[in-house]
Amino acid sequence: MSSARKLLRALVLVGLGIGLTVPAAAAQAEPSPSELTEQINKASTELEKVVESYNKLNEQLKQTKTASAALAAKMGPLEAQLAKADAEVGTMAAVAYRTGQVGTASALLDGSGSLADRLGVLDQLARDRKRQLEGFTATERQYTEEKAKLEATQAKQTAQLKELAAGKKKIEAELDKLYEMREKAYGSATSSSGGYTGSIPSISGKAGVAVRFAYNAIGTPYVWAAEGPDGYDCSGLTLAAWRAAGKTLPHNAAMQWDVVAHIGRGSLQAGDLVFYSGLGHVAIYVGGGKVIHAPTFGESVKLASVDMMSPYGYGRVR
Repeated sequence: MSSARKLLRALVLVGLGIGLTVPAAAAQAEPSPSELTEQINKASTELEKVVESYNKLNEQLKQTKTASAALAAKMGPLEAQLAKADAEVGTMAAVAYRTGQVGTASALLDGSGSLADRLGVLDQLARDRKRQLEGFTATERQYTEEKAKLEATQAKQTAQLKELAAGKKKIEAELDKLYEMREKAYGSATSSSGGYTGSIPSISGKAGVAVRFAYNAIGTPYVWAAEGPDGYDCSGLTLAAWRAAGKTLPHNAAMQWDVVAHIGRGSLQAGDLVFYSGLGHVAIYVGGGKVIHAPTFGESVKLASVDMMSPYGYGRVR
């Protein structure tokens, strides 16, 4: 065997030896339960913002639909008014075509009565005709403007519906990942604290109704974009609690902030709303330093400390 071949064989054997003794690359370590919890909390917070954006758009769609219905209701009478004005102008045009201005004037001037009277009749006819034409023009203009508003509103509504459908699809895709993470971390995608079995504080008035509703909702699962009775998200719970007391709130934390009276921490009373996460989350204060809220995906409505997170602000339902 040549020296070159011996050297090549030796290198191959050494290489094989090295390959056998080098340890396999360590497999990527699975995240610990605490790391998974941190990932879940982060993903939940981000997804809740998406849900609240979805809720806001849904509220805006309701407003658009209301505006569209109001505009549509105006169109019927306007169409009838325009048809009437159009008919009057058509009649006036037909008479003018058959008789002609000169013929009408001659008939009046040749008739009985003083010249001043006959001229007065002509002047009145001219004014009446002018009013008819102006009325027709104004009606036609109003009809055209209202029709354009209705068409724009309906186009906006169509765009909002498409955006909602896309948002729903995105949320559902992200939820699949989140529930998979929860399953891995906790052995189950969802958890329940069970219903409330303690005593409910006695609070008078509408605030008392809202607080009792919130206590009775404890244990109900978090369901995104839901306002009961089988599930709630954060703003859906506060909406439902105050709806039971006869008050209307929008289904969005930031929009709820816009309609409540802003108060200081020292003025907090049971029934007030507490806002968190840059207006991305909301809870109902029930007294004793506690709030009830729909926490997040996979969890259920629960009682918690008002300082479970740093509050953004406090509001009283008007």
